[in-house]
Amino acid sequence: MRTIDLRGRPWTTAELLTIVPRATSARSEALQVAAEVVADVRTRGEQSLRDQADRFDGVTGHAIRVPATHLDEAVATLDPVVRDALVEAIRRVREASAAQVPAASITEIGPGARITQRWQPVTRAGVYVPGGKAVYPSSVVMNVVAAQVAGVHEVTIASPPQRDCAGRVHPTILAAAGLLDVDEVYAMGGAGAVGALAHGVPGIGLTPVDVVTGPGNNFVAAAKRAVAGVVGIDSEAGATEILIVADDTADARYVAVDLVSQAEHDEQAGAVLVTPSPALAERVGAEVQRAAATTRHRDRIAAALAGPQSAIVLVDDLTAAEAFSNAYAPEHLELHIADAAEAAPRYVNAGALFLGAHSPVSLGDYLAGSNHVLPTGGQARYAPGLGAHTFLRPQQVVEYDRPALQSVAADIEALAQAEALPAHGEAVQARFS
Repeated sequence: MRTIDLRGRPWTTAELLTIVPRATSARSEALQVAAEVVADVRTRGEQSLRDQADRFDGVTGHAIRVPATHLDEAVATLDPVVRDALVEAIRRVREASAAQVPAASITEIGPGARITQRWQPVTRAGVYVPGGKAVYPSSVVMNVVAAQVAGVHEVTIASPPQRDCAGRVHPTILAAAGLLDVDEVYAMGGAGAVGALAHGVPGIGLTPVDVVTGPGNNFVAAAKRAVAGVVGIDSEAGATEILIVADDTADARYVAVDLVSQAEHDEQAGAVLVTPSPALAERVGAEVQRAAATTRHRDRIAAALAGPQSAIVLVDDLTAAEAFSNAYAPEHLELHIADAAEAAPRYVNAGALFLGAHSPVSLGDYLAGSNHVLPTGGQARYAPGLGAHTFLRPQQVVEYDRPALQSVAADIEALAQAEALPAHGEAVQARFS
């Protein structure tokens, strides 16, 4: 991991935004490719999806719409230990997601004047579940449970066909779908799957969805940008990233294994340590090398840690660390510092915060109850993570009786005249003439 030394001078937010480590070239390249793939799916439908499966997944002749028998078989053959873990994850995420559904409220503006605020679920949600370098049944749980808690009645899943599974979606993903009673699943991956969910593919019976959610690589994130406006999307959750703020109280081994755990996802994953302690930075660097050398995906991890998106950042103090973190706006933020809970409110830009030595990101990935689909690439400055709210639309229901309307008729007419829209006022006065 490279070192960025920011000690010795104050930095403005604008300056920090130019310094934070990002794999910007990879995202730029993905945008153009993803837009072309989405357009091709919109134009050529099923044939485009089959061409992409052949090119990217090495699969031909597969059933794009997953037969019900595949789902049943996957549930029946699921390892009982994995099943129990998934059931517990479903329970925890369902409980936490329920807290995100606002209750309807009624505001009495005046006698006979009422505004009802209500939250309506979308009709149809499309969930993307990655399946390239790893298998993510946990992403099935995070997305589907949030949609179901919100009240969405139609949930469909797309995940890449697997060459090692005879062109089927990975059985563990199918089993997770089955446990959640999702019976509409498609074997299609990447940017093409996002385009298919957004535009629909009549040839395989896929009706367009209202919202597309789910994590993925930079091409999936870019495809979401390409379909935004056609459908709703959650955040552009691209290659994962972790930022850890640590001081001398931190355990260097814990910090190192957490950095490595996120680098395991993808060569484009970002792993960043920010610390005012050169001694800790040195210890963490050594621990990272040890942990990365002995784990299964060492080559992938080495590429991620050596990339421009990963770094050890030296700062003067924890105040400077806060400023850096808020400029970076990480997907995952771990605080390995004294009084982490007291400091947490000052870290305002993060997809999710993990406080203390025993709240690793791995916990959030699976069983914390929080959602692991989170904004990347600095979007946590303005975008939330996935939740029940992603599938809800606030609506205002206006109900005035005749006296209530009459009480504001003159004000409506005055504003209508001021805006040179007299018919607005006339529409009100017609009710009293």
